Amino acid sequence: MKALFKSTVLTLICTFFVSFHVQADIESVEATIDRNPVMLDEAIRLTVTANGSADRDAFDSSSLLKDFVVGRTSVSSQTSIVNFDAKRTTTWTTTLFPRKEGTFTIPSLRIEDKTTTPIEVSVIPVQEQTNVARDYFVTTDIDKNEAYLNQQLLYTVKLHLSSNIERGSLQAPEMENAEIRQLGDDKQYADILNGRRYQIIERQFAVVPQASGEFTLRGPVFTGEVMAANTNQRFGFFNRTQQINRVGPDIVVNINPIPRDIDYPWLPSEMVRIDEEWPQGDNFVVGEPVTRIVTLTALGVVEEQLPEIPEFYPPTFKLYPDQSNTTTVEKNQNLIAQRQSSLAIIPTEPGKMVLPEVTIPWFNTLTEQTEYATIPPRSINVLAASGQTNSAPPQASPENETPSVAQAPSNAASDIKANEPKVAESSDTTTLWLLISVLALGWLVTLVVLVLFIKRSRQGSQMSENRRRLSTSGVLKHQHNSSVEKKAYKTLISILKAKDISQIDSALQVWLRALNGNESGRPMPEDSSDTVAIRRPLDKLQQARFSKSNDGKSTDSINQILSELMSEVEAARKAHFMHAKSKGATLSKLYPTSSVNSVSE
Repeated sequence: MKALFKSTVLTLICTFFVSFHVQADIESVEATIDRNPVMLDEAIRLTVTANGSADRDAFDSSSLLKDFVVGRTSVSSQTSIVNFDAKRTTTWTTTLFPRKEGTFTIPSLRIEDKTTTPIEVSVIPVQEQTNVARDYFVTTDIDKNEAYLNQQLLYTVKLHLSSNIERGSLQAPEMENAEIRQLGDDKQYADILNGRRYQIIERQFAVVPQASGEFTLRGPVFTGEVMAANTNQRFGFFNRTQQINRVGPDIVVNINPIPRDIDYPWLPSEMVRIDEEWPQGDNFVVGEPVTRIVTLTALGVVEEQLPEIPEFYPPTFKLYPDQSNTTTVEKNQNLIAQRQSSLAIIPTEPGKMVLPEVTIPWFNTLTEQTEYATIPPRSINVLAASGQTNSAPPQASPENETPSVAQAPSNAASDIKANEPKVAESSDTTTLWLLISVLALGWLVTLVVLVLFIKRSRQGSQMSENRRRLSTSGVLKHQHNSSVEKKAYKTLISILKAKDISQIDSALQVWLRALNGNESGRPMPEDSSDTVAIRRPLDKLQQARFSKSNDGKSTDSINQILSELMSEVEAARKAHFMHAKSKGATLSKLYPTSSVNSVSE
């Protein structure tokens, strides 16, 4: 009896596993959608169910991308056993957003070795049901459908809700080759449309295209959960929710390229201005620093589009620029970009100076014309430093030292005269002290003469050694300075020949420093009589570049000035080395061998 029972149980277990194995294979696959037809701004919920054991990753949605935007896909599995008959189902649920109106086909989908039946979907425009009040929908709008490259577009999204939602999210719009930023916070207000009251959530975006051509601005997708309509539900805490999906309409925009006649850094905007922060008054003092802050502001662009602020000043100023700061803020439905440049200016010479104008060209998108943001030229008066010539401390020299040395004896003499009555009262003591003073003075003079003789005897050998060391270090320093100067000179000449005007000033500064042996500072051509002639063609070049009245001088005039500047640089270099050679010959005669020998003797 026990053996029969065991055999029966074993048979049932084997039958169960065989039955389960049979049900494990996929028997069928079915695809369904929740609505048909569907309006353009609504979503289709596609459900694919596989009967049998299927791999959870078997669903592939790539074939749907041709006609739909595919949202997130969820997957679930369920296993049931009835009378030892095991059944398993795997379900994939995904959201499809139609790209345009028309009739489309959801193609046959393969799950392992089984396929679904194709489904034909009709996508109708929203306008066909305007007479029916809709519960939830999204609208989109843009301020212009045609713009220039890098010009800001104002994009507005409105979410219409006829009832409260449990939760929801609104994605940002999408556009190829564009920078999209949300402007400010959401606005909430109520409105009545088609006789129905809606709660409206409005959100705005700034769209800055980064390429030219025709582009489609994809509408944002709203996904939310609302209370499900269920009249039989009696208890509020058992309320169930249902998911809704809406998408805003797409908008096609045409982005124009940069006009061909634009020869400056491209800056499209409706408003560009340049301002400065400058101390009150126009009188300045030599050697006292003045900070100038220049701010460039542009409407409807991002900070990466702002050009550098040109900085050009007369050579009588030493310049110490600070790193410029850029930022982008949002205000009044627009992006506002700013670049701020700070510069410390130190005048080096007194007199009347003129700071040239600062000009930034930009493209006015309203008038489609080039305009200029300008800081006009400024005249300033540089005063000499207080007491610069009279109150300067005198340098140490034999002439200056003589009065101070002679002053002590005169003061001592006056003190002696003041004390004459007291000295007269003790004549013997005075005579003794006079004798002692004479002897001490004689001993002191003898000691001084001896020290001077020993010192001068050693001076000859020390002078010879020092002269040898100075000669060696001088040769090494001269060789180093000569190499640096030669390299800087070649660089300057090559820039002049290439007519690279923007690099001339910095290359000239490097060469002047190397020529004069300066390691820092801002040397000027007029600092030396050898290079002062460079100032005239340099000023002419600067005037040709920045003067407002020249209207961009002709190329022939610029070339003539560059040729003149190159000639003066070559002449200045020759004059410098000729003078340096003559000075070297004169200095060599200051320490003749005969004079050293005469001292040692």
